[in-house]
Amino acid sequence: MKIKDIRNFSVIAHIDHGKSTFSDRIIETCNGNFEANQDYQSQILDSMVLERERGITIKAQNVTLQYKSKTGKRYYFNLIDTPGHVDFSYEVSRSLSACEGVLLLVDSSQGVEAQTIAHCNMALDMKLPIIPILNKVDLPLSDPNRVIKEINELIPEKYLNKIMLCSSKTGFGIINIIEYLIKKIPSPHDFSFHPLKALIIDSWFDQYFGIVSLIRIKEGIIKIGDQIKIMSSNRSYKVEQLGIFTPKKIIKTKLTCGEIGWLICSMKDIKCALVGDTITTVNNPAIQSLPGFKRIIPKVYAGFFSSKTENYTFFRDALMKLSLNDSSFFYEPEQSNILGFGFRCGFLGLLHMEIVQERLKREYNLELIITTPTVMYQVRLKNNSILYLDNPSKLPEMNKIKEFREPIAKCMIVIPNEKYLGKIITLCSNKRGKQSNILYYGSQIELIYEIPMIEIMIDFFNCLKSVSKGYASLDYNLIGYKKSDIICLDILINSKKIDPLSLIIHRSNSLYHAKSLVSKIKSLIPSHQFEIVIQAAIGKKIIARSTIKQFRKNVIAKCYGGDVSRKKKLLEKQRYGKKKMKKIGNVSLPIEIFRSIFFIDKK
Repeated sequence: MKIKDIRNFSVIAHIDHGKSTFSDRIIETCNGNFEANQDYQSQILDSMVLERERGITIKAQNVTLQYKSKTGKRYYFNLIDTPGHVDFSYEVSRSLSACEGVLLLVDSSQGVEAQTIAHCNMALDMKLPIIPILNKVDLPLSDPNRVIKEINELIPEKYLNKIMLCSSKTGFGIINIIEYLIKKIPSPHDFSFHPLKALIIDSWFDQYFGIVSLIRIKEGIIKIGDQIKIMSSNRSYKVEQLGIFTPKKIIKTKLTCGEIGWLICSMKDIKCALVGDTITTVNNPAIQSLPGFKRIIPKVYAGFFSSKTENYTFFRDALMKLSLNDSSFFYEPEQSNILGFGFRCGFLGLLHMEIVQERLKREYNLELIITTPTVMYQVRLKNNSILYLDNPSKLPEMNKIKEFREPIAKCMIVIPNEKYLGKIITLCSNKRGKQSNILYYGSQIELIYEIPMIEIMIDFFNCLKSVSKGYASLDYNLIGYKKSDIICLDILINSKKIDPLSLIIHRSNSLYHAKSLVSKIKSLIPSHQFEIVIQAAIGKKIIARSTIKQFRKNVIAKCYGGDVSRKKKLLEKQRYGKKKMKKIGNVSLPIEIFRSIFFIDKK
């Protein structure tokens, strides 16, 4: 294999624009399924059951292909299919760093959408050649002329290549695209004689082999038997297996400059194969590491607790393995008086949190209790020190706090026409948003708003889809912190504070949330033999209250006739017993309270 015959490229697009199907057609055309008797299945690169069930790509996947061009020359492709949902944009950035070019797929009926713009800008920042491709041109609603105009306005002229047309469903235009990318996407630079520099694109845990890493050889050559070193930790290992995905796992004796493949070297400590790290050799080490990936800061946090406390060690190990190939997933130990020992976990969004929860359930058989999601707040104390707060239980005393600052997100909302513009502007205003710009790409309109992150995390995406009848798309990123009127809303049950139910929210939403929480909790707690008082409080001020009446046993049922004083004595004894029980009795809180509490509709 010659380096000049290698092409490394990613497929990027907005969600549901056909990336996985397009990748299937590329693989078929290049004969990626080498075994003739292998049963064909769609979404070849979507290896997780969750990806197939939901019809979305969660993990970026690589495949090495061979293609014989019309001129008779053989080329080697490394294709990376990437996610399109905003919560998994970090996967896209990892993929682009391993490529020399990108294929920007756009649905010819939907046109340019939010993630189209975000991924395109990411590729432009990395100065990668972009080949725009209009997909689904065979659909009745396809409008290539309109979408071509939008793309011309999106991509600067000096970076714009010929716009190709295709249908991933039928395979129309696929060969033309392959022939064109050979000309427009450059081959990797030939640094074969330099010391080894291999970039870890991804890592995952295999129960038989330990840590498996997906690497891109930027410089040098790696061979079986080499003594390699992880540059950040300075730990050494012996290369035991190397190979590529075609998509079948193929073993090779070496990987050369420009190739992307997998590596096994009996690594047992998952912290030694972090995404973005650089691998070099022990005998002829590189002087400097490759520019690593920027550590992505989680946007939403929640407490994860196992419903069975004896599973804590197994739960911790499961999180360690899961975090290996998910550089945006964060966790640290947490303790709750109600739920016991667990972990505070950080995610890029609610979908990311949902996927992690589902993977823990399916892959590790863990039943979890999840507390109300929140974001990272900035608290300035009166001594001018700054505290970052993602857990209401860590909130210092209010008399020590000078001001609260909440995270602000820059939101890019793309809609196809002005029909829904007024409703979306109203929605953004209700979410305390501030408009900063409005742009036009042909008939597409891009609204740019600055909105508090907590407003986006809770239900903004669902509301946006509702008011736009599904046509609007959203992309957002954190831009900083802003002073705000933030309070901590506590839930008290019989005057006892329930930490997992506490919320940090804006004061304007506190009354609505307080009433909703109290009402929801009342419907979930069963009656006890004593009265249960549920309260929502800001500091020492109660702003919402409800009561669950106690069971009442009829202690005078057997008193037929006789002196009324006997009945009064029994009732008084019962009243005293219930009063005593209320002081010493424990309220049984169903798990459903913690599982359903953050699904409360927001005003």
